[in-house]
Amino acid sequence: MGGAGGVSRRDGKPRRALRVVLIVVVTLLACILTGSYSPVERRLVDGAYDNLTEAPFYVLPNPVTPGAPGTLVRSERLPGAPDGSQAWRIMYHSTDVLGHDILVSGVVLAPTGPAPAGGRTIVSWGHPTTGAAVQCAPSLNVDPPSLMGLIDPFGIEGLGQLLQAGYVVAATDYSGMGVAGPDSYLIGATEGNNVLDAARAARQLPETGANNRLLLWGHSQGGHAVLFAAQDARQYAPELHLLGAAVAAPATQLGALLKADIGDVSGVSIGSYAFTAYAAVYGPSTPGATLSSILTPDAVAATPSMYSLCLLSQNAQLHKIAAPLIGNYLSGDPTVVQPWATLLASNTPGATASPVPLLVAQGTDDTLVRPDDTASFAQSECSLGASVTYLSVPDTGHGLVAFRSLTVLLPWFAHLAAGTPLPPGVPAPLTC
Repeated sequence: MGGAGGVSRRDGKPRRALRVVLIVVVTLLACILTGSYSPVERRLVDGAYDNLTEAPFYVLPNPVTPGAPGTLVRSERLPGAPDGSQAWRIMYHSTDVLGHDILVSGVVLAPTGPAPAGGRTIVSWGHPTTGAAVQCAPSLNVDPPSLMGLIDPFGIEGLGQLLQAGYVVAATDYSGMGVAGPDSYLIGATEGNNVLDAARAARQLPETGANNRLLLWGHSQGGHAVLFAAQDARQYAPELHLLGAAVAAPATQLGALLKADIGDVSGVSIGSYAFTAYAAVYGPSTPGATLSSILTPDAVAATPSMYSLCLLSQNAQLHKIAAPLIGNYLSGDPTVVQPWATLLASNTPGATASPVPLLVAQGTDDTLVRPDDTASFAQSECSLGASVTYLSVPDTGHGLVAFRSLTVLLPWFAHLAAGTPLPPGVPAPLTC
């Protein structure tokens, strides 16, 4: 359930600092010699500055003062925002699946200039898998864009279009990433709360002009997070007016997903994140929720090392460990072996109908999140009474489905947020 952006580790910091300093120096010299300062050059300098100043921001306060969910603890301006926008790192209070008050990091972006009358609608983004360890947080990956300006340093699908449309964009890192805290990988309530509380925190930055209207958007693991945020929003964050939720290749049917995907290196890698997180969070209170009850001895020995690695920036190292475990990772069926079957079922979205309209996109060539599973989830939600728009994206695998869904997502969001009519090409909701 990986995404499309590299992730930076905080170890090896001196080498990374030297790299970004060289980028700044070379770019500034070019600007001085040519008398020019293009938007791409500005973002190169600003992004390098972001990286040099990020580390202290993530240090937890001592002591941590309790706070209501969504309460902003600290914020820091990010000069590397896209043109016409402003950005902040944030640290805020949230709640994990066990009800604990936790601190979570993320970013918020908003258009520059005065907000329109009534304020700006928020889009809260759930990111795909980047890893599970502290150093794998997307907000630690605010790297300078490429010299061609083709890489979005924030890794948010459709970010530029959303900002141009006037939305405020909030993006959580999830608990345990960026800021030290409880594990959250595929733990629905924790992830969902983090997504909702990022939107709450965004409203506390006066410059955003954010109102209480909310849209949710997530890819893969982020789709899982968004589905839980949608089903829990009315109870958990009743002051937010949730309009709808869009997901691309969401992680549903977790037991079947982990069982099916364990036959390749990506599946083993994802399994290492999920089983480690579940054992850490549920193990102390749930008898049998240990790695040794579901993994082979070889897998138990190797999984902690995999868990500490980020999915893309350390992909080669991750796959080197995972490859020998293909076919020798699980010791039992996670859809049958207890307590794993119950834990995975309780973290599978779709037990109740979504209270808001859903847009569900799925690539037909996805081999990680199976198209049949996503279609089955959409039909199930429809049969429960939810309004579900299903978008099948042809000739598309897991990595590109969110990007290729934007032509439908953006008018669908506009329809919900502003009451604009849906253009031709947007599928009608399913009929059940």
